Amino acid sequence: MLSLVLLQAAAAGLAKLGAAIGAGLATIGAGIGIGNIGAHAMDAIARQPEMAGNIRINMIIIAALVEGAAFFALVVCLL
Repeated sequence: MLSLVLLQAAAAGLAKLGAAIGAGLATIGAGIGIGNIGAHAMDAIARQPEMAGNIRINMIIIAALVEGAAFFALVVCLL
């Protein structure tokens, strides 16, 4: 019964709509996350300018991890 409902939903194009919504949400979430990382890193550098190098390195690493998770979510949505 459930498989019949899923097949009907896929035939109606709802699967593509769900994939598009999921990909959009993943992209929005990654953008918000990287924006927060940048904002908080700039706050931290303003408070402790002598730690700017370490903060910048950590910011880049964390942003890359967030972006990697977003790409993984996009691939899952598109499959």
